[in-house]
Amino acid sequence: MDHDDGSYDSVSYSPAESVIIPPAPLRATSVVVHRPASSALSYASKRTGLVYDARMKYHCEPISGDDDLHPEDPRRIWFIYKELQKAGLTEHEEDSEADRQWKLLRICARLAEPSEVALAHSIDHYKWVQRIAEMTDAQRRNLVKDADSVYFHPTTPFCARLAAGGAIEATRAVMTGAVKNAIAVIRPPGHHAEHGRAAGFCFFNNVGVAAKVTRKDFPDTCRKILILDWDVHHGNGVQQIFESDPNVLYISLHVHKGGFFYPAGDYGDESHVGLGAGEGKNINIPWPRHHMHDGDYIHAFQQIVMPVAYEFNPDLVLISAGFDAADGDTLGACFVSPNGYALMTSMLLTLANGKVVACLEGGYNLNSIAVSALAVTKILMGEKPAPVAVPGPSVDAIQTVQKVIKIHSKYWKCLYPKSSSVDLESLGGERLHDILQVRQNRRYAEQHMMYPLHLPLGGSDSGVDPGSFSDQVTSTPGWRKAQPLLIIFHDPPDTIGDPHPLTGAFDPHNIVVTQPSEPYIEWAVHNKFSVIDVNVPRYLKTMEDDSSTGELSEEDRTNATRDVASAIWENFVSVSEAPDIFLIGVGGAYAGLISFLNLAGETVQQRVSHIFAFAGKHALLPVARPTDDALSLWYFNHSTVFAAREHCIFDGPRKIRKKYGRILRTDANSVIEQLLYQKEQVLARMREGVKGEEGTGGEMKTDENPPPSAGIRKLEISTPPEPRLTAGTGSSTRLGSPIKLPRMGMFGVTGSGH
Repeated sequence: MDHDDGSYDSVSYSPAESVIIPPAPLRATSVVVHRPASSALSYASKRTGLVYDARMKYHCEPISGDDDLHPEDPRRIWFIYKELQKAGLTEHEEDSEADRQWKLLRICARLAEPSEVALAHSIDHYKWVQRIAEMTDAQRRNLVKDADSVYFHPTTPFCARLAAGGAIEATRAVMTGAVKNAIAVIRPPGHHAEHGRAAGFCFFNNVGVAAKVTRKDFPDTCRKILILDWDVHHGNGVQQIFESDPNVLYISLHVHKGGFFYPAGDYGDESHVGLGAGEGKNINIPWPRHHMHDGDYIHAFQQIVMPVAYEFNPDLVLISAGFDAADGDTLGACFVSPNGYALMTSMLLTLANGKVVACLEGGYNLNSIAVSALAVTKILMGEKPAPVAVPGPSVDAIQTVQKVIKIHSKYWKCLYPKSSSVDLESLGGERLHDILQVRQNRRYAEQHMMYPLHLPLGGSDSGVDPGSFSDQVTSTPGWRKAQPLLIIFHDPPDTIGDPHPLTGAFDPHNIVVTQPSEPYIEWAVHNKFSVIDVNVPRYLKTMEDDSSTGELSEEDRTNATRDVASAIWENFVSVSEAPDIFLIGVGGAYAGLISFLNLAGETVQQRVSHIFAFAGKHALLPVARPTDDALSLWYFNHSTVFAAREHCIFDGPRKIRKKYGRILRTDANSVIEQLLYQKEQVLARMREGVKGEEGTGGEMKTDENPPPSAGIRKLEISTPPEPRLTAGTGSSTRLGSPIKLPRMGMFGVTGSGH
């Protein structure tokens, strides 16, 4: 008998192997096509299906001496099922027929047939998984060493087939009309499993197999399928299986971090759009960092996911429903709330006449995964999302979405503005950045007698062509003299204008060029400072490619800026007699300055009077070395870091560490506004430093109650929240387990090139 907890009466044990031998399930699904409660409301009065089978918990890591709790915990599905039970959404024997009408309709899972699995995987891969049950414990342990973040158990083949079969039966129940939609609480997960390889806790690609089987079994009513993947990791397996299929649209929202987050590499970036007939049907929305929240995901849904989905017009929607981007999951380290998942689900229900199936993927905080799955289930059953305000999208989310739209606008009519397919440079055009730089250099030469400095950047670790900084570094003629020296590292001038809504073209008359750092240079020259101005291009030539059409990653740009700062210090500042040296980092260029300080020696600490950073909403970076505790304290005492009022560093309960500098919270959110509003305060500090009132390297003075024009909020120095990316549930109380599970392997990679 199948009990409420999903357990079975008929379970036998083999004394020789001490392994649970699960009973063979029937081939029939026992799904009965129920009549809608109301013929007038045939969809709304149908029930939502639930696939859950407690036997999927059998797949677990054998007992080992490792104390780490593996994140792919068998209790994941149990916690979700218990949460659904606690909410009163599952059936009980004592329920009346009227009560059952508004509860989840249980759909029996079954073993996927070899022929079904072979639609998405090679037959050799299927046989390889099946042989796991026949191996000895020693063979399985050796197999783990060469595998990509998976563990093995004698029941692994059974559970993997049962999970794939559960996904198939959920989609079948929806397509036959047995239920209006469904949620499949299944494991092991599947979206990392490729055509011929298990990876990332996954053996068979559950969603991929279900999509293939459904297309084959329902050729007339299920021609096109949308697979929406909101798991925090890229579904490399789903992408590989369908990247040439024009009838399957795969959209994935995931943390990418420039390829330094599992599954690592560039396969999950925005440039992979599909192959052949499937070109344009693969859309990756790769977040550049952790800590993404509801506003970021909803922005991507509103700008890309839903417009494209409506244009694609699918017959079925499958959700790769991983909940490791949920708030509380330390592996994903993002902040998507249960209501965020509810909002996304409610939007997807407007597609395919509501034929939506959510299949569990990742999610490793047992509490977070349970409440998130409950929120999704309630929406599937007909509830509405809570009327909670959603925060606006972050700068990183807006920029990522814009990049994706730029690439995919040629494939989808609904995406604007359209990206130009013409190579404008081949028509004799010039880049506005180059025009502005020539104009700025000419004006600086005329007004301040500033001229370009030649920087010997040969052998740069960043791999950036030294020509990228030709004419980007200029200086007044007195940099050798015994007078104060100001060195400014800043992003290129900003252009503000309204593009044409369809073509994206700009009318030159409506473009305004801003250079907020220029007043600092004028003040410094007027007050007899020497000035070195460093314009850090966003588009840099590499040693392998002499074109500058591609934007480098933030890491490459940071390294290039660090190399420029080192070259300036070694070749110019070191021979200068300047008694006071002030450094200013603006916007993205601030990261390169911090990288330079982390490598700087005692001479830099002795000579630099103060460092100003206009960070806006950019990530705040530490100055610290494992073997030099004094470096962080020096930076704290010699720095002022202006952070935006809405910066995420102020969201956590912990104190911000001194290694991030003396942080001042401003009412201004943009770097441009900070440069304008904090100008008088910065100039006053430099004036005091030159007078020597505080001595070299004194702390910046601030009023207890600064004037509104300063836009400053007094901030107690505290420590930022730093998610601990380790295995475990992520909850405050470590949950006990009857089994010991190993390290997660490459799945935990977040900062290496593996």
